[in-house]
Amino acid sequence: MIAQVIVDVAAKQTDRVFEYHIPKELTDVAVGSRVVVPFGRRKVQGFVVGISETTSYTGKLKDLLVVIDELPPLTPELIALSKTLADKIFSYRITILQSMLPRVMKANYRKILVPLTDEIKENSLFKGEPLDLNEVSDLETIVKIKKLIKNNQAKIEYLVENKARKKQVAAYLLTKTRTEYQEILGEIRKTAKNQRALLNNIVEKYNEYPKLGSTIESELGISSSTLRAAEKKGWLLKKEQEIYRNPLKDFESNASKHSVRLNSEQLDALNSIGTSIKEKEAKTFLLEGITGSGKTEVYLHAISTALEQKRNALMLVPEISLTPQMVKQVKERFGDNVAVLHSGLSEGEKYDEWRRIRRGEAQVVVGARSAIFAPLKNIGLIVIDEEHESSYKQNDTPRYHARDVALLRSKFHNCPVVLGSATPSLASRARAQKGRYKLLRLTKRANQKSLPKVDLIDLKTVEFAGGQFDLSIPLVDAIKEKIAKKEQVILLLNRRGFASFMLCRNCGFVLKCPNCDISLTLHKDTGQMQCHYCGHKEPIPRKCPNCQSEKIRFLGTGTQKVQEELETLLPDAKILRMDVDTTRRKGSYKKILDSFGNRQADILLGTQMIAKGLDFPNVTLVGVINADTALSLPDFNSSEKTFDLLTQVAGRAGRAEKTGRVMIQTYNPENYAIKLAQSQDYERFYQKEMQVRFQGNYPPFFYTTLITITSKNEQSAAKEAFVIKRKLMRELHAPTIILGPTPSSVAKIKNQYYYQILVKYKYEPKLHDLLHQIQDDAQLAQKRGLNIYIDNEPERIM
Repeated sequence: MIAQVIVDVAAKQTDRVFEYHIPKELTDVAVGSRVVVPFGRRKVQGFVVGISETTSYTGKLKDLLVVIDELPPLTPELIALSKTLADKIFSYRITILQSMLPRVMKANYRKILVPLTDEIKENSLFKGEPLDLNEVSDLETIVKIKKLIKNNQAKIEYLVENKARKKQVAAYLLTKTRTEYQEILGEIRKTAKNQRALLNNIVEKYNEYPKLGSTIESELGISSSTLRAAEKKGWLLKKEQEIYRNPLKDFESNASKHSVRLNSEQLDALNSIGTSIKEKEAKTFLLEGITGSGKTEVYLHAISTALEQKRNALMLVPEISLTPQMVKQVKERFGDNVAVLHSGLSEGEKYDEWRRIRRGEAQVVVGARSAIFAPLKNIGLIVIDEEHESSYKQNDTPRYHARDVALLRSKFHNCPVVLGSATPSLASRARAQKGRYKLLRLTKRANQKSLPKVDLIDLKTVEFAGGQFDLSIPLVDAIKEKIAKKEQVILLLNRRGFASFMLCRNCGFVLKCPNCDISLTLHKDTGQMQCHYCGHKEPIPRKCPNCQSEKIRFLGTGTQKVQEELETLLPDAKILRMDVDTTRRKGSYKKILDSFGNRQADILLGTQMIAKGLDFPNVTLVGVINADTALSLPDFNSSEKTFDLLTQVAGRAGRAEKTGRVMIQTYNPENYAIKLAQSQDYERFYQKEMQVRFQGNYPPFFYTTLITITSKNEQSAAKEAFVIKRKLMRELHAPTIILGPTPSSVAKIKNQYYYQILVKYKYEPKLHDLLHQIQDDAQLAQKRGLNIYIDNEPERIM
């Protein structure tokens, strides 16, 4: 038998299938297996993408060496999907296959020097073991190694190591009958309390064994030494047993079959989705429901329908911060059938959850973007919550959009996709209008309450509380009023840190990142200036680095600064801050949200991660500190992002019995995105924004492809960009529009200069092959220090 293998080398020359002979001893090779194969002078990991009985190759095929996993990690569906995606998003196939697995399952390569004679084995270089060449750096040792290789006294070998590790714990099996244990118990002296407690437990709970050692110790209050003694006497047999790391151990699992009663709109939506599940239709639904209209309940009922049909369900949420609340609801409904996948898990937890899914031990998967590749079989429903969110698009290689992958998986499994949002993306809404998606509407809140009242505060005319020009007097007064009533407040500022930049009032110097074309942000809690692009940090200056003047000021604002100001203005209020800086540690999302949900804080202050999906019954006021942060970005969809964010965060207020209120501070109260967010009128915003996009020739009226060229040398990047532009202009014709090349809005990141070309087109048959040609040429450009990236339908073109 012949295995077709994609090898773990991301390059133009290796982005194809290589054939290997399968030795008779390797009986467990299947499509989707991870294998180790000889490749040139080394060994590499690869994925089996096909198996055949014959080959057109006339020479002798090399033997496949090792199969890494008992069960092929990838399903035949995911293997086929990798091929389709590689062509669609201009990525090497191996890169996509690696993205489908937890990071811990990526190969770890070691280069070692192996002695060839017994005499050389005793050489001080080896100390009886092969030498790890990855750890050798000094010149003297390198010279010795080269000499040994030249004299055929040693050779270089490549090891492929599997970093993925199962969690093993000690379990204890019984070796005797219950009667025999009773006899032993009768012979043990009464002072041996721990041994007697253990034997009593064995006699009373004989049928509960084998048991984990940790369980026995905690139940009986005994130590591991008692178990070791019992093992020595032959009472127990110790055996290593695999257990799963459980990221859901802190979530209650009382799989409640009862669920909320649906209103007529929810029932209509559910019936449409349920019919498609039962009839196995690959149909796409756009569930457009105002905030608080009960979209989650529709999802949960639809998942129940899929499970009743003996099929599985996959549900995506846009932010890790949303996962705890969403997982809690799903876990309460479906118990231990639920698995969760997101970047907030430890590597071990991700590996175990992923294996549970692959083994068919979980029927419902909840996760962020990469969970779209969960190795679920027999999918009956795919849900993408807050489908408008840009976080569903991966911004680095491979640049896939989870929604596009969901539609491909939907066709394979003949199952519906539900795209849910209060503010659908313009592209999805336009497809629904054309009839490509089925539009389902939820127009009223599930609790029959009206939407919260939204007030706009014009920052050009209002008076500020305190001296920082962040919090207006009306907003602070409203916060005080709510706290006095024991109600809670959510405040949004989509900018972390303390101050946006340092300015010298004497010479005008602004402290910038040495690696990026961006100013450093002050982080007061760590006492550092920090770059939000590359992570560069340096101490807060006391004098201007340029002129040594002490007349320096820190301007702009961030969540840290607002928190400090709130603590001054409201000394009795308990404030929680939720941004990238406060949620770095594992479990911090859940801890903050649980604390706020348990009313241990009055105010939750955060960036956009608090704007959507969260449901706190006691929140009656939402304040937006500056609505203009996204509006001022030089991007085609900045108005859409602003409208989405304001509408979503406004929906956090008044979700239960108490009436909600929203206060939006802005310098642009007349802007249509802000004005229509005030009335939460998505339909009018959609019509207005579609006119703007039509006039500017932007999506959804045009498709877009962004080509980015980077280099440490700015001239090299610009020169290559113009070469690509000329190639495009020779092949493409009107009405296709080619913009650029221009420097990116942040022209330098991590010491790389960025130039970009934007192609806008309606129908361009030559473009696909041309872009693949550019992708192939990028391999040669890499040797000249250039990188070229192709992004189909970018979320950002700055």
